[in-house]
Amino acid sequence: MISKKNNAHQIILVVIGVIVLVSGIVLFLIPPALFTDPSQGFQVLQSMQHGGGFNNLVAPDQGDIAQNYTQFLTWWSPGQYLVPYFFQLVTGLNLAHGIVIATILAELLGLTGLFYFFRKIGFTPLIASVSLLFIVSQVVFMVPHIFYSGGEILLFAFEGWFLYGCVALKQADWKLFLFVLLAGFVGFFLKSSFLWMYGAGLICLWIRQADRERSLAKWVKNAFWVGLPAIIAIAVIDHYYIAKGDSPITGASGLKLTAETFTYPLASPVLSGFSLDDMLNGLVDHFGKPLFSQQWALIILVAAALLSIALVWFIIRRVANNNYRLFVVVFYGVAVLFFGISYLRQLNISMEARHFRIIGLLITPGVIYLATQLKTAYKVVFAFIFLVIAGYSVSYLAHGYAINGKLARGITGVAQPNIDQTALNQVLKLDHEKRGITFVFIGDDIGLELQHNRYVALQPISDSLKINADDYEYAGFGGPLYIVLPETYNGPKEKLVMKSFQNYAGWNVSMLDANYVLYVGDRKK
Repeated sequence: MISKKNNAHQIILVVIGVIVLVSGIVLFLIPPALFTDPSQGFQVLQSMQHGGGFNNLVAPDQGDIAQNYTQFLTWWSPGQYLVPYFFQLVTGLNLAHGIVIATILAELLGLTGLFYFFRKIGFTPLIASVSLLFIVSQVVFMVPHIFYSGGEILLFAFEGWFLYGCVALKQADWKLFLFVLLAGFVGFFLKSSFLWMYGAGLICLWIRQADRERSLAKWVKNAFWVGLPAIIAIAVIDHYYIAKGDSPITGASGLKLTAETFTYPLASPVLSGFSLDDMLNGLVDHFGKPLFSQQWALIILVAAALLSIALVWFIIRRVANNNYRLFVVVFYGVAVLFFGISYLRQLNISMEARHFRIIGLLITPGVIYLATQLKTAYKVVFAFIFLVIAGYSVSYLAHGYAINGKLARGITGVAQPNIDQTALNQVLKLDHEKRGITFVFIGDDIGLELQHNRYVALQPISDSLKINADDYEYAGFGGPLYIVLPETYNGPKEKLVMKSFQNYAGWNVSMLDANYVLYVGDRKK
């Protein structure tokens, strides 16, 4: 009996490894589509391959479409496109398979790092391994298999190891200095939002360094060893990257306090740790058809916030390890303050659980530990919740694979949800045969398949027809313009797009196939 119990965590780890590897094989056969964020990152990579310079986006200028403009892209960090590109280069495979390799390695590295962190922070091998199984069952773990999420999945590879370093390093010496310095560079390279986690982790590291020390001199000394490399890292990142353009933390548009401003960050343990926001298509910022009215969504959000506060409270009270309690309190507190203030200032940061994933990861072993202390009836309830989350995630994965398996694919190999195969083949044929033309697509991903001509990527127009006209208008005349629109755009949406290019006339309309229409304008108005 004891031997079986001791081996249980090893069996669970093997099962997790098999799940990741099998899903990785399927992913290799059916590579994912792209979220908008990494799509724009790969546009930068495409520009670099055409001589645009490091991290520069080169695209048709809205002020004069005949010209190009160059922008150093600071909105996202470069890891989201450079890491898959690295694997594409070393393997000789296409971009999609570079993405697949990056995704699977990130999942394996991330789970390994979290296991070592959970063990280092004081949890048993069984609690740590069950925690990983709970993490694997989450919707957010499945998402990169359907849509490559860029920095989200890459940062997952690093988070556990960063947390482990914050626990393992106990001496104020050169090792600590080097860890803090490199952690800042690596984390930001993978995803720029790591910086708030960086700050929370360093607070934990600093407090731990001076644990049980009452000497002010000791606290100041430790602050030097932690603070100096952090200041160097942030200063370098700011000077050579952030300061060169806009980012989500720039461009505040005044203060606006709503019921969601602080409620959403307070609810993050339940929203991110139990996939609640994902399963409900987003309570505030929707990524699908809203399941609830705004009033009911707010009621659910408030309930999730109260449950989250209670859950964190019970974790702090019942889990004995002081280091773990420190990490939960600091990260949760920093997240509430950082995102609450960001939402208050109306910064361009969405209310999505993915931004709080590290909170969900941190509370997981505490939740599993609490579950083991429950009476049998409550254990059954928790197991049921576990199975519901896992069932939803598997359903999401299977449905996503089924859809992606039927989508169009070009030279990149990524799934193309914004065009069908016949229309894409026609576009690639035009790109191969013609020079000096400019394509216009709806979506950020189709243009990645082009090799010889420029393109404009417009954002999809919702049925409400509400758009920011400044994002759509292109002045001037830059030679033949080839606009590819879904047939469903026929009517008001089509007119909105055509009005964006007011210096063009003489439109010729033809069907690429039954679902997509090609508009060719080659005369100046």
